[in-house]
Amino acid sequence: MKKNVGSADRIIRIILAIIFAILYFAKIVTGIWGIILLVLAIIFLLTALISFCPLYGIFGINTCKKK
Repeated sequence: MKKNVGSADRIIRIILAIIFAILYFAKIVTGIWGIILLVLAIIFLLTALISFCPLYGIFGINTCKKK
């Protein structure tokens, strides 16, 4: 897997994951929408940690700085 998620993108994903998790665990968003937010939080966190997003690969997007 070639990295395709840059530093700024990783930070944004982590922040969104934290916000989504807080919304879910504070029971601000419940039901199916809460579950969807939690799943998105997990996906954002995983893609930020491994610096690879499968959707970016499909669409040819790369937010990493060119060397």
